Amino acid sequence: MASVENAIYLLRQIGRYMKRYEELLAVVGALYASKITFIVAWKVLQGFRVYILSRLRQQDFKGYGKWAVITGGTDGIGKAYCREFANHGLNIVIISRSLDKLKATAEELEKDFGISTSIIQADFTEGTRSLYTNIKEQLADKEIGILGNFVTCNFHPLSKTFASIKLWQCINVNMTTVTMMTYIVLPQMAQRRKGLIINMSSISSFYPLPLMAAYSASKAYVDWFSRALNYEYKSKGITIQTLLPSYISTKLTRFSHFLQKPGYIVPDAHSFVNSALCTVGTTNRTTGYWTHGLQWWWYEHMPESLWNLSSWVLLKMLDSGELRLDLQKKKHS
Repeated sequence: MASVENAIYLLRQIGRYMKRYEELLAVVGALYASKITFIVAWKVLQGFRVYILSRLRQQDFKGYGKWAVITGGTDGIGKAYCREFANHGLNIVIISRSLDKLKATAEELEKDFGISTSIIQADFTEGTRSLYTNIKEQLADKEIGILGNFVTCNFHPLSKTFASIKLWQCINVNMTTVTMMTYIVLPQMAQRRKGLIINMSSISSFYPLPLMAAYSASKAYVDWFSRALNYEYKSKGITIQTLLPSYISTKLTRFSHFLQKPGYIVPDAHSFVNSALCTVGTTNRTTGYWTHGLQWWWYEHMPESLWNLSSWVLLKMLDSGELRLDLQKKKHS
């Protein structure tokens, strides 16, 4: 009985002790709630500014210079950027591997928009010094106002694990190309004190990504490289924007039937580019598309362990199965 009375007495003492700090705890709770409310409200306002208000501005891309240089400009996002810049009156230099596609794309742009084009055939998987020397020579006489680095290595989450990917090709395409193309065009942009460089990173760089380790790491390089250079060159009138999109319905996502169906979650190349271009001058680091911005916001509240697990499950689900069968047929043929 005495032990019970002692326990009750102890609880009463604890209650009296806690009441002394009740007001302090209430203030701390109110401040924390205010902080969360402010952060959410700020994120909403930022999203509204980047993805809604930015569409009301008139963009003068021709003011950067007469020519836009686009790597990977014969397909997908690169081609969509070619068309948008051509629609704004810029002449286009298209750099890609397939000569037939280069000629067809150039002819299409000239016919649809009445602009001048120039094509450079280049296999960025090689990553040789002579490759970039040749590109530099062919760009020497052009006033380059915009550079878009959109060429990227192809990947399939399950069929291209780290042990089986063509590693040097991934590094050369995703990292060397961005670095060297930027190195080629920056001097004349700095001399004219104006220019725009758009580098394609990926939302996969948010955390290290299992099943896409090299791809994710290479895209993280693009993000850090672009952010550092933007700080270095903003005083010279040059904007370097990093794009960090999620999945876009292009040939690169043909490993999944779901990702091949454009919609609000997975936009097609035209919808994405139309949205992303509006953000130029508003933000230097963006997912480019509003639903991808929501994904980024969600990842900011996700621990890395949950990212690893959810990404692992998602990538296995996205693999259509048909890709695996196709690869098996090629392997045995």
